[in-house]
Order: sequence, then C-alpha cells, then structure tokens
Amino acid sequence: MPRVVSVYLPTLATDRTRRADPGILVDTPVVVVSRRGSKRTVAAVDAAAFKAGVRIGMPAAKAQAMISGLHLVDADPDGDVLAIERLALWMLRQYTPVVAMDSPNGIVMDTEGADHLRGGELAMLTGLVNALRGRGLQACGAIADTWGSAHAIARATQREVIIVPVGETSKAVVNLPISCLRLPPDIVSGLTVLGFHTVGELSATPRAPLALRFGPQVGRRLDQMFGRLPEPIDPIRTADLIEVARSFSEPIGASETIAKYIGKLVVELCAALETRGQGVRRADLIIYRVDNTLQSLRAGTAKPVRDIPRLTKLLCSSIEKIDPGFGIEKLSLAATMFEPFDDKQSISSLVEANVIDVTSLLDSLGNRGQRLYRLAPVESDVPERNVGRVSPVSERLGQAWPTRWPRPSRILKHPERIEVIALTPDHPPASMTWRGKRRRIMCGDGPERVFGEWWVRSSEMEAVRDYYSVEDEDGNRFWVYRSGDGVDLATGTAKWFLHGIYG
Repeated sequence: MPRVVSVYLPTLATDRTRRADPGILVDTPVVVVSRRGSKRTVAAVDAAAFKAGVRIGMPAAKAQAMISGLHLVDADPDGDVLAIERLALWMLRQYTPVVAMDSPNGIVMDTEGADHLRGGELAMLTGLVNALRGRGLQACGAIADTWGSAHAIARATQREVIIVPVGETSKAVVNLPISCLRLPPDIVSGLTVLGFHTVGELSATPRAPLALRFGPQVGRRLDQMFGRLPEPIDPIRTADLIEVARSFSEPIGASETIAKYIGKLVVELCAALETRGQGVRRADLIIYRVDNTLQSLRAGTAKPVRDIPRLTKLLCSSIEKIDPGFGIEKLSLAATMFEPFDDKQSISSLVEANVIDVTSLLDSLGNRGQRLYRLAPVESDVPERNVGRVSPVSERLGQAWPTRWPRPSRILKHPERIEVIALTPDHPPASMTWRGKRRRIMCGDGPERVFGEWWVRSSEMEAVRDYYSVEDEDGNRFWVYRSGDGVDLATGTAKWFLHGIYG
C-alpha cells in the first residue's frame, strides 16, 4: 500500500521575506500584502503578526493601524512557486523518486519503499521537518495512505509531525473540517450553509443529492481521501534531468520481463550519460500501472558510475518489491543525481599492485537501508565532538588523531565533580575524591605525572594546562580538568571535574 507524505509550509511567504532580509528582528511582525486594483489586503502573516490579531484578507491599512512597526512587503506569488519547486527538487534528490508540488504552499511525496533508507517513517519525517526549520522555513508533515488524507491532516492540526498507521485513514479524517477536502471555496460555503462541518458528516450523506447540487467533485474528493479512488502523483521533472522511458502495448507483470526491460533502460541511460560526460549517483525507476497508480525503486551509488551490469544488478535486486497489479504499462528510469565522470586507465597488474574496489559492496549494503560512513578526526577541544562522519569513499583529509598523549577510552556522559588537594591552584591535584573514595595521585619523574591535553597535536597550545591525565596508586588513570569559572567559595579551592577514564 502506498504511503504519502504531505509537507505544508504555512508561512512560506513570510519565511522567504525573513531569509531575504536577515536584519528583520525576530519579534517584528511580518505581513505580505497583495494588490487587487486599488485594494491592498493581507495575503500572508507570520506567527508574531497572527498573535497580534492580523488575519489573512484583512485590509492592509487596518493591519498597520493595529500594530506599530509592522513590516509590510508586497506579495510575490511567482517567487513562492519557484521556492516550492526548488524544495521539491531537493526532496526528489534526497528522499524519494515521486515528488510533486501541492499548490499553493505544499509538497507531496510517495515514500513507498524509500523510508527505510532514512531509518523509517518517523525518522524520515522528523529529519525532513528539522531540515526545513534549519533553512528558516516552518513546516508541518503528515504521512497517511492517501494524498487527500495526508493533505488534510497536515493542514488541520497543529503538530509538526503526524503519522497515521496503515489502514487507519478513516478514523483519522472523520472529524476534520470539510475545508480540508481541496474543494473550491464556493462549494465549501454551500456545504456549510447546508449544515455540513466535518468530513464524517459529509461522507455519511447520500451522494445523489450532493452530486445534483454541487457536481461530481465532492464525491471524487471523498473517494480519493478514503482510498476508494486512486490519485496518482505526477513526479516533478526538470529540463536537465536525464530520463529514459519505455511504454508497452500490452501490460507486463512477470519479474523476468521486468528485469529484461530494466536492463534495456539501463543501457539507454548509460548511453545518455556518456554523451554528457556524467556518471549516475542516484537512479530512480518509476513503474506506471494500468490502474493509474505509481510505484518506484531507488538505487544509489557511492561514486559516479556508468557500469551497466552494476546498475542493473542494483535495480533488479529490489524487483520483489514491485506489485504489478493488473499490469505495468510504462517504465521510466531517471538519473536524479549525477556528477562528472572521469575515465581512468586500469592499472596493469604487471607494473602496479591492484587496488581492490569495494564500492560495489558499499552500494549493495547502502541500498538495503544500511547507513554507511567512515569516522574522521575533527579538531575540537570537546572530546565528544572530535569525531565526524564522512562518506566511506571520501578522500583522506590528511588529519589524524594525536598520538602524543593517549586518548581516554571512555568519556562520562556528564562530567562529575571531584574534591582535590593541590599544592597550589595552578598545579594538578595531589589527591582526589571521586564517588566517595579518596585516591592519591602518584608522582613520576617530575613533581606530578602530567600528560597534558590529549587532543593537542603539537606545541600550538603548550600554555593550556586545564586538562590532565593522572594516575592513582592502584594504576588507574583518569582524565580530569579544572573549571575556568573561578574557585569554590565554600572551600576556597578550584573546581575540578572528572570527565574520562583510560582503559
């Protein structure tokens, strides 16, 4: 069963205004004004303006009279559409092959078979909303079985992330207002006059009187919401997208036949990529069924490739996920992410040693939903942040963890306060009490056995001596530091904390 994601951007116009002008203060109300002849009305408001009482459709002069310091901008509907299109193309590359614009301020996606690559529906939708928030865009997302139900739920509730379990669409939409049915305003107002307020009330009414008065649109929207009538999502496409397709005069359904035509499409796609000097990083297969529904498969690669057997194997490994239904009438294969492809001469085994290429293995594991990465050192004075994730095939940065001082094998979740006795406030502790046990610090060649900061690679920070590696009488070694916020007023000594333990 398809799973549809509806992303709703309620304050897109005002968010775009704030992104374009970073000088606008956070608490300054922003209002977008549209012009119709000589009339100027409010077309969009942000949270601050809404809280102050400004509503959409209100005259702009009234809004200015209500709030002093109101920031007014002219509406730019074409710019809003372009922004939605750019976001849809970004989601096409990052999340799923089937993405479309849901005008005027939304995006719809079919994530069937793609959510496992993002850790499941909850992780995928939460990450998507957080990514949009990081771009300065407020968003709400809903996942349901149909486009109509996901669209209505995302706009009718205040929660940012809503997931409707499979098969529970009817329970989730019966209490929603009829304004969420994507009907024209005149039909909504006419239904309201007749006493209909919720989707459940409207769906329990006989269809004939409604169709006679309002036409077939009401029944069609209800059927689409409850899944009785399919509503395909036409994927967004751009002019520079590399795509090949094949239609069939007779529907196909056997897995062997599907695999055969996938191989032919891969050959055509690689030929198109070769003419442009590109290699595919992400290939999407769209399956058009005769019942007007879509399915999709996605295959990603660790680096740009034009290897026909390799791409064919990656796509055909997921054929069991395809449900042909009553038959497939069209297959489309698109390279939604591609990069320049550099041909390299193969290494002769007689002259140089062969380098084993493991990218094919990485591709197979990655397309099964495994998150693959390589750990790389990151310069940071906070031990928990000195490790970063990079691509498993990324070039080495030339950095390495310092070996001058040993690294703690275990970092405590929260540094724990310790009581110390030091010769002077500037010296490391001579003894310490941690978790009720007094530990005497052993002396080495000098007055104290001090190893220094383990992350310092050279003499760049020789003067810094806040962190120490100390050893007690039992041979246990600890990583301690002196706080920089002064001394403990009760004891008159510096504040010390234990942060890590050496194995």
